[in-house]
Amino acid sequence: MSGGINRYKNDLRDLFFVLFEQFRFAEVAGKGQYEAWGPDEARAVLNETYRFAREVLGPLNAVGDKEGCKVVDGQVKTPSGFKDAWKQLHESGFKTLALSAEHGGQGAPLMLYALTEEILSGANTAFNMYPGLAYGAAELVAECGTPEQVKKYGEPVFTGKWGGTMCLTEPQAGSDVGANKTSARKNADGTYSIKGTKIFISGGDHDLAENIIHLVLARIEGAQPGTKGLSLFIVPKHRVGAGGSVGASNDVSVGGIEHKMGINGSATAVLNFGENDACVGELVGGVEHQGIQQMFRMMNGARIAVGIQGLGVLATAYQNALEYAKDRKQGAHYTKWKDPSSPRVAILEHPDVRRMLLEMKAYTEGIRALVVKLTSHEDRAKLHRGVDDEQAAYHHGQVELLTPLVKAFSSEEAFRLCAQAIQVFGGAGYLKDHPVEQYSRDAKIFSIYEGTTHIQAMDLVGRKLGQAGGVHFQQFMSDVAAFVEGNREHATFGADVQRLAAAQEAVMASAMTLLGWSQGGKMHLIPLAANRFLKMMSELAVGWLLLEAGVLAEKSAQGLSASDPERAFYEGKRYSAQWFSRNVLPEVEHGARVLALEDPSASEIPDAAFATV
Repeated sequence: MSGGINRYKNDLRDLFFVLFEQFRFAEVAGKGQYEAWGPDEARAVLNETYRFAREVLGPLNAVGDKEGCKVVDGQVKTPSGFKDAWKQLHESGFKTLALSAEHGGQGAPLMLYALTEEILSGANTAFNMYPGLAYGAAELVAECGTPEQVKKYGEPVFTGKWGGTMCLTEPQAGSDVGANKTSARKNADGTYSIKGTKIFISGGDHDLAENIIHLVLARIEGAQPGTKGLSLFIVPKHRVGAGGSVGASNDVSVGGIEHKMGINGSATAVLNFGENDACVGELVGGVEHQGIQQMFRMMNGARIAVGIQGLGVLATAYQNALEYAKDRKQGAHYTKWKDPSSPRVAILEHPDVRRMLLEMKAYTEGIRALVVKLTSHEDRAKLHRGVDDEQAAYHHGQVELLTPLVKAFSSEEAFRLCAQAIQVFGGAGYLKDHPVEQYSRDAKIFSIYEGTTHIQAMDLVGRKLGQAGGVHFQQFMSDVAAFVEGNREHATFGADVQRLAAAQEAVMASAMTLLGWSQGGKMHLIPLAANRFLKMMSELAVGWLLLEAGVLAEKSAQGLSASDPERAFYEGKRYSAQWFSRNVLPEVEHGARVLALEDPSASEIPDAAFATV
């Protein structure tokens, strides 16, 4: 069926650690809406997801990359095997894992769902975008739509019968959504005639499902300019008749698909709505001018999903690089490099290869912890809602604060470290014989779509730091401080915890610097420094979580024999934490010093001075 070779690899033991040991899944499972779930069920789900990823999605990854998508008679054709994989995915229930029982789902905690998504995305990012976006669209309809819209449009998407997309970007607007020109004219029957063009629409058309539900931002005639005048519409590819039957075309046509650097198996389409003045949509929830607020419900989830995509691809790139380093023999051991008769050794024994691999290991584990921390907060917020509103607000606030970190830091580091995986392979990694060159190409888009890194940085410094009067940020800092105080004298990690404390002080000082700029007439400096601050805060968060994992692992390793594989696993946690503390956390302090320089060079340089051509 697949026509390809599986290259996907991951370390399930680390997924079990972060879920069960570090973020204490058992404290959430079995309670409230998660009462049907326990560690045994979660472990079984992860094992089964990994099997599916390696047997079905993994072999299709290179196939999708090679074949790409094609437009035939106005319809997008997906790569070989994708249609069968779509069918198996939905029959197995992977996508309804965290969906509420109300909509036919299994109601699992989000932190478990995040790890299954890491596996599915890591095995085949391009394929997993189709169901991922569809479910995001259906969840938005379920949350914001009328009961009739939920039944008519949401349920068929949840079952995999239909697909779904989000349509924001337009040729003249790009990330400036407020400049969108797609129009909506109200009809006598309460529907709207939609007209306009959307670009860069992931999964914009495909042959995996019999219909596609497009969520389209458009401006009702006469509405004010900018984002406040936008409304959100449900626009099916084909008209939907009585009883949910799929009818004739709804005047939604494919203007073309983009030929991209990566994720070639994902159809990125140009969609034309209403070329023949026959495109009809329904206003989501029947509410006008709330399009941005409604779309951001989907957008926030999509941004977290992109962070998970980055993690998924990084994790398999690391595992492939590690396997190659163990097998590939080249050069003598560095202690005998002058001896021509010395035997060749596995490149894993070369210090610089070990350095690169440990860096990849630390970032993979740290970003995974950051992702699960965010989703753990979301799970706990749901459990506390209506029971302990103060705790619910705390956990929800941390989700808000951590979302730009997860999206931006994971996406940036995934691309950088996938390129580093190629470096581990050397020249062989640049060839399509190995998967890391595809991982690198696929990973580049993560820092661009669903809001670029700079958009995330400005969201962090412009909105999230001051949200709730700065309480969310203060609570985050208090959590880090509590860990520091509890482990400052730790026998193994004491010095590393001191470095974490210094990094925390640097981030706090930089936050105050940003506040001073905003209040002191230096607003022009904030966009210049926002990306740096986001990176610093992300490194602080990851350093904290790696050290937390190291402390837990050391306790768990006590009493284990030297030959026990579990001891080796726990020792690996110590080295990840210490490497990050010693090599990355000091850069946070340096970042604070650079930020405080208030360098305006990029703003002040004349346009003509960039180049003389």
